[in-house]
Amino acid sequence: MNIQHESSALNRIDLNLFRVFEVVYRERNLTRAASLLYLSQSAVSHALARLREQLGDPLFVREGRGVVPTALAEQLAPVIQDSLNGLRRSLGSAQGFDPSTDRRVFCLNMPEQMEPLLLPRLVQHFRNVAPQLALRSSSLHWADVPREMAAGRVDLAVEITRPTDNELRHRLLLSDEFCVLAGPDFEGELTAERYLAAEHVAITSQRRGICAEDLALGHLGLTRTVRQHCRNYLSAALLVAQSGLLLTLSRGYAQLLNQGGSNRILPLPLALPPITLSMYWLRQSEGDAAGVWLREQVADLARRIHLQ
Repeated sequence: MNIQHESSALNRIDLNLFRVFEVVYRERNLTRAASLLYLSQSAVSHALARLREQLGDPLFVREGRGVVPTALAEQLAPVIQDSLNGLRRSLGSAQGFDPSTDRRVFCLNMPEQMEPLLLPRLVQHFRNVAPQLALRSSSLHWADVPREMAAGRVDLAVEITRPTDNELRHRLLLSDEFCVLAGPDFEGELTAERYLAAEHVAITSQRRGICAEDLALGHLGLTRTVRQHCRNYLSAALLVAQSGLLLTLSRGYAQLLNQGGSNRILPLPLALPPITLSMYWLRQSEGDAAGVWLREQVADLARRIHLQ
């Protein structure tokens, strides 16, 4: 195909249709795509119909409750995504970013238990260096985070370090050791034998979930008796204070949770690997000036927490 023909073909296509293509390709569902694009489902269907006519291919075919891409759509998808991402980066650079005057709202996704440790300090820091900026915190299930980032509804995620795909970039933030919270009536040294013989309270966000310390114990061939499951650490700490239950958690969070409290913070008598937190962002936002600034602020805060 010569350049004149390529230019003529491109002139016939509404470039907004490629944004619709991008979201439908990622979501594989017209209803979800319409929601993310703030369009009606009929508008999304009409946009796809126009693109199909201009490209001479169905692009997506129905399968179950969703759609799957055709061979041509699979071929076009990386090119369209890279082109749109390049345009976003260029627009971001052209618009610039000044934290002292910018009024945008950043959304950080983090586990519920991390919010008291990170958010108040970050908000205070923003008041000093970026008084017009705002922070919003969410606690989405990890599987939903990449999609919400791609839709522009989450700017940065802070999570327990985990494997990711090529679309997510990550950076280590914090490493902390496990410790044990025991009630005021617990006396003496906490040995490995006493720890394994005791009854425990554990934090799990899902009904059938397993917590990090039980996974680590399992790798050592050890098990413990979990008497009570909770969804947040404050409830667990209150249970510890009025019972003989033990709570295993990171030392930094235990110190925060026990300020003014009567529980005891004890060393974990077993050699479990440390808890590590990382921050995650989309590859396509790598060069965005606002995103770069936000990541540096969170990383700097993590360094200061580590040094305390």
